[in-house]
Amino acid sequence: MGRGTLRIYLGAAPGVGKTYAMLSEAHRRVERGADCVVGFVEHHGRPRTEVMLHGLEQVPRRDVPYRGADFTEMDVDAVLARRPAIALVDELAHTNVPGSRNAKRWQDVEELLRAGIDVVTTVNIQHLESLGDVVESITGVRQRETVPDEVVRRADQIELVDMSPQALRRRMAHGNIYQSDKVDAALSNYFRPGNLTALRELALLWVADRADEYLQEYRGEHGIRSTWQARERIVVGLTGGPEGRTLIRRASRMAAKGSGSEILAVYIARSDGLTAASPKELAVQRTLVEDLGGTFHHVIGDDIPEALLEFARGVNATQIVLGSSRRKAWQYVFGPGVGATVARDSGPDLDVHIVTHEEVARGRGLPVVRSAARLGRPRIIAGWIVGIVFPALLAVLLTHVNADPGLANEMLLFLALTVAAALLGGLWPALASAAFGSLLLNYFFAPPVHRFTISDPKNIVAIAVFFGVAVSVASVVDLAARRTHQAARLRAESEILSFLAGSVLRGETTLDALLERVRETFAMESVALLERTSDVEPWKPAGSVGPHPVGRPEDADVDMPIGDHMALALSGRVLPAEDRRVLGAFAAQAAVVLDRQRLVGEAEEARRLAEGNRIRTALLAAVSHDLRTPLASIKASVSSLRSDDVDWSEEDRAELLEGIEDGADRLDHLVGNLLDMSRLQTGTVTPLIREIDLDEVVPMALGGVPEDSVVLDVPETLPMVAVDPGLLERSVANVVENAVKYSPPDERVLVRASHLGDRVEVRVVDRGPGVPDEAKDRIFAPFQRHGDAPRGTGVGLGLAVARGFAEAMDGTLAAEDTPGGGLTMVLTLRAATRDSGPERAAPAGAGAASGTSVASEASDLNSPDPIRQKAGPQ
Repeated sequence: MGRGTLRIYLGAAPGVGKTYAMLSEAHRRVERGADCVVGFVEHHGRPRTEVMLHGLEQVPRRDVPYRGADFTEMDVDAVLARRPAIALVDELAHTNVPGSRNAKRWQDVEELLRAGIDVVTTVNIQHLESLGDVVESITGVRQRETVPDEVVRRADQIELVDMSPQALRRRMAHGNIYQSDKVDAALSNYFRPGNLTALRELALLWVADRADEYLQEYRGEHGIRSTWQARERIVVGLTGGPEGRTLIRRASRMAAKGSGSEILAVYIARSDGLTAASPKELAVQRTLVEDLGGTFHHVIGDDIPEALLEFARGVNATQIVLGSSRRKAWQYVFGPGVGATVARDSGPDLDVHIVTHEEVARGRGLPVVRSAARLGRPRIIAGWIVGIVFPALLAVLLTHVNADPGLANEMLLFLALTVAAALLGGLWPALASAAFGSLLLNYFFAPPVHRFTISDPKNIVAIAVFFGVAVSVASVVDLAARRTHQAARLRAESEILSFLAGSVLRGETTLDALLERVRETFAMESVALLERTSDVEPWKPAGSVGPHPVGRPEDADVDMPIGDHMALALSGRVLPAEDRRVLGAFAAQAAVVLDRQRLVGEAEEARRLAEGNRIRTALLAAVSHDLRTPLASIKASVSSLRSDDVDWSEEDRAELLEGIEDGADRLDHLVGNLLDMSRLQTGTVTPLIREIDLDEVVPMALGGVPEDSVVLDVPETLPMVAVDPGLLERSVANVVENAVKYSPPDERVLVRASHLGDRVEVRVVDRGPGVPDEAKDRIFAPFQRHGDAPRGTGVGLGLAVARGFAEAMDGTLAAEDTPGGGLTMVLTLRAATRDSGPERAAPAGAGAASGTSVASEASDLNSPDPIRQKAGPQ
């Protein structure tokens, strides 16, 4: 029995239509006569998806009891017993209820596949195991239900169900994905445009990589070795001569025949700078190629055919356009020419076009002698001096020495100079030294002397052997220098690429650090990443390092295009052709880092805006209800007192005045908490720390609650604490009033203090309903009420202000469960030390910008009848 096939509908986020597409495919197959059943499909209350289930056979689900409740999962045994040709199984990454046949649904799917049943399933990109950290960094949500990448990669077919973020958010807003009460929270959190865009990009890139794997498998199965290019890239080789304009226009006409073709004009200069190119002509050709939609590149290469092919392969070119040689017929004795060499070495993947022009055979200068090993001008000069000047000096020295060392020893001395010339200057100085040394040996030391003739045949053989050995040694030394240079270069490239790969995996490289790495790697003066929104807009720097970075790619010594509207511009020197491969890797990474930074910034901005929107919404709700209620009471009482139609008694008048006072107190409490939270969020709280006993502050904080509602246990033996008395009193008052509010009427709140090491703890214990573990941190957030707290009991700032004041005094406020039921608030304070001054200011986290202390603003708390701050509900 063969294994079944697996088809996966992959989506970037919930709601893009994966299940709908899967059910549509099922209907198509049923219409064609296929035996298709629904193993498990969850429509999540979406009407259109639910309608698609009609007309499809559904295998009954299996009930799984767990912790006193019943859950339904796919009945694998029932599907295997039914043995359909095709089974629909939704949500591949789903975790089954404990007690099920398998822990994960993808394991259920594996059983069906092994039984020969074809499976059609769905999964979101965020559920792939390898992308868990990436998705968490984007959305802030850790996906607990994951599926191994290998399971998805083994699928026979993967179809991407794509939808733009805007369209998905519209679907969400219309109620097509979640219930209406969850829409606002989803749009402001997980379904933010930045999140959806990043998830969509992840899905597209993952599917593109999978498509590339399919292509590689196909090429391998069919033995295809040639390169397949997705579009034409035409490289135009320029010499700096006037024929370059003809070549560029010819290449432009070739590119116009196919859509998406790209033109890259390249001028290759020798590393010694001895070129006959006209800078003015090169500037004209640069402007021309850019006007025609192409790019201009200036690279260094000692071997022009090799450098040109290196550049073409580095940019994945498909065609090379070259001009017919301008050399005269006799100049071909120096070699076959660039065009013929490129055509010979291009291989089957590159087409070479030789274009005729008006400058054909009009002549050009002699080729410039250069070092193939790229040893540098100082070493080349030193090689020529050792190879030409030193043999002459040696001949003069030997002719003036009375002792005759013999021709063999004289040859060894000249051979040593030839080897030295090869080591310093490469092949050409060594060849010149061998030829010059042979002439000197013939003229000064081989009889008859002072004549270019040799009488003894043995000396002829000796000099010929000397010349052959000298040339051979020079060639070997030059080859060794080439190989050493290539090995060093490859090692440097591998280290650079390894660094880039590591930085990508770690995600730790910033744009400035990457650009600085480029500057150091290529020994540049400055590096700039430039971008623009369109072809007609000016370039703008996205990042730069080094002095005086360029503002346009055409002003740079080296520019590397990145896409259509971005370029990496380097100033300082031109680069060899082979360096562009590494530079291209840096450029691609720079674009990725820039995009990542912008995505992080957009995500952070979205979070900030969402938080600000939440606070504004809560504040509006507080103003619209919690603040309007006491205002309405005050307004009604004042209107009643001002009414002339009613003759109020003294008791009625006192009651109305009491209502006005209560409303004013309530307004003062609410506004005070709002102002305190504002100061905490803006970092303008500066506590005045001094040593004080808890029994001087805590009793003062209980003035806002009924006398018989609190039991106070503060031992006199406790050490003093280093706090701001005003902030401490308001923190304790908010916590105690919150505890009293939630305690049963017959249970009193216990306020107990204890000493532990260098900290002092104040515990506020109540016997109320308590708070679940997952909500213990949330109750300290601004504008939060826990459970069924009624409106009008506060704006939910009491505990937030209490924790803020505690942290400003280098303390903590946390919530714990009360043994036997209830909630315990633990306020931990710093015990006073011997070096604590009487009026020592302590930092408040963000530092204060205001010169007024909250303690001084709350000085009325020490008055006989203080106005207490009301605590927001838990």
